Amino acid sequence: MKPICIIPARSGSKRIKNKNIKLFFGKPIIYYSIKAAIKSKCFSDIFVSTDSIKIKRISEKFGAKVRFLRPKNLSGDKVHTRPVISHAIKSLYPDEHKPKYICYMSSTCPFVSFKDIKKGFELIKKKKINFAFTVSTFDYPLQRALKLTKKKRIKMLNPKFRNSRSQDLETFFHDAGQFYWAKTDAVLKNLNTFDLHSMPIIIDRFRAIDIDTPEDWKQAELMGQYLIKK
Repeated sequence: MKPICIIPARSGSKRIKNKNIKLFFGKPIIYYSIKAAIKSKCFSDIFVSTDSIKIKRISEKFGAKVRFLRPKNLSGDKVHTRPVISHAIKSLYPDEHKPKYICYMSSTCPFVSFKDIKKGFELIKKKKINFAFTVSTFDYPLQRALKLTKKKRIKMLNPKFRNSRSQDLETFFHDAGQFYWAKTDAVLKNLNTFDLHSMPIIIDRFRAIDIDTPEDWKQAELMGQYLIKK
């Protein structure tokens, strides 16, 4: 069986109203994830997991499928992604015949690339890993991080790096949140994503915007002027 793609997109976002379908350069922002998934040609089907009829209709308009509405107990703002993906797999494939690989994607990463999706698929097929996902570098060395004291004064987290040059320090990465290729069994067994059985797809920092806050949205709009073809 060819892999499937699952895009979680619940209603009721609090920090940005209707975030998953808010217009971004003239298209609902979920459109960009659906478009990249389709363009990658990696999937037999692209499914959206949602609790909203409106999100369902918009997703279907752009080529995704919605086979069920997500139950309320998996639609709250404190629900983690993994239970949502496990529910989707079990709902779509109630018997034991499931695809070997799945990819679950964010609905709010408008700069996701179909080429990176394809890279992730090649990695998980060829390497002995359970997960492959996008990462990017932090824009400042973590070793020179500052923190606030109880009296609101500044203190270095690691004073031993006070005089270290940035180019001499180890580079660290963060999860970019765009998509996660996975062995289906690894998801259903709830194995840890961030572990030695995972490999990264490294992307540029300017594309690693996963929109959670109004500030993220503004940053994405600025970057979109250069990255979104009108």
